Amino acid sequence: MAQGSRGIARVLDKLKSSVEEGRYYEAHQMYRTLYFRYCSQQKYSEVLDLLYDGASLLLIHDQQTSGADLALLMLDVLEKSKTEPTEEQITQIANLFSLLNHGTPERHQYLVRAVKWSCGETHKLGHPRLHQLLAQTLWKEKNYGSARYHYLRSEDGGGCADMLVELHLLRGYPSEVDLFLTQAVLQYLCLQKKVAASEVFETYTKKHPNITKQRGPPFLLPLLNFLWLLLSTIESGKVAYFTVLCEQYQPSLKRDPTYREYLDRIGQLFFNLPAPRPQHGPGGIFGNLLQGLLGGGLGDDDSEDEGTMGGSSSSHPMAAEELD
Repeated sequence: MAQGSRGIARVLDKLKSSVEEGRYYEAHQMYRTLYFRYCSQQKYSEVLDLLYDGASLLLIHDQQTSGADLALLMLDVLEKSKTEPTEEQITQIANLFSLLNHGTPERHQYLVRAVKWSCGETHKLGHPRLHQLLAQTLWKEKNYGSARYHYLRSEDGGGCADMLVELHLLRGYPSEVDLFLTQAVLQYLCLQKKVAASEVFETYTKKHPNITKQRGPPFLLPLLNFLWLLLSTIESGKVAYFTVLCEQYQPSLKRDPTYREYLDRIGQLFFNLPAPRPQHGPGGIFGNLLQGLLGGGLGDDDSEDEGTMGGSSSSHPMAAEELD
């Protein structure tokens, strides 16, 4: 065994030397050879380390096609070995994603497979930690639509709020400062993420320079007061409070027609209210919204923005929000 380990170490040293000396094709083929050898022997731990090191090394040297191939092979091993997600593996997957360039064709495939692998009984939309790390990478790339998609599926309401503050200051109208937050809070609640919904509200209202001047709650903007009261009402579980709250804030809630649809769902989830009758065919408008929120695409098509981040559908150049 010791002799075999020394032999593997020598091979790995040779691989790194090949990459450092620019013999990328040779190194790539050697990595693949070892991949097949280890898999045939079911040495999954060893092959995962090998593929991660190889993919990282090649991608750092801007060998995108070869690096992407090894990254996908790593996912293949995780799938075949039925390996459960760990912090180390999630961090490695996210790191490789950050090393894959926008224009690399395999990048979206890699993201889709990574999220699918991380799904489980507890995390049916993908592991929240993986979504968080993906969102951070996409935010750094200024791909706000995709970053927002993954933040909603994470537990990081604070990180989502920081991104939304930056996005509004860069691309939103001053009158939309409350809209950017409202949609995020309502969508977190539709995904039954109460803690994240509270975090995005608290962080956004504390850090946005146009809101901190108001020293709320209560706030000068009605929608912010509505969200503040809504989060408290959900904690109380009192359906009468929820009903009155929605009635009293109808003028403000009419600023975006999707709010009613989200609140219908929130009423079902937290107050056991019956679902309203469909008014727009099978599933209604909300059926389409919820389907997009719960599934659909995986939020990385390398577009700069994927719909509005909170403004009304007609008031901002980013058009209507596409939840999927």
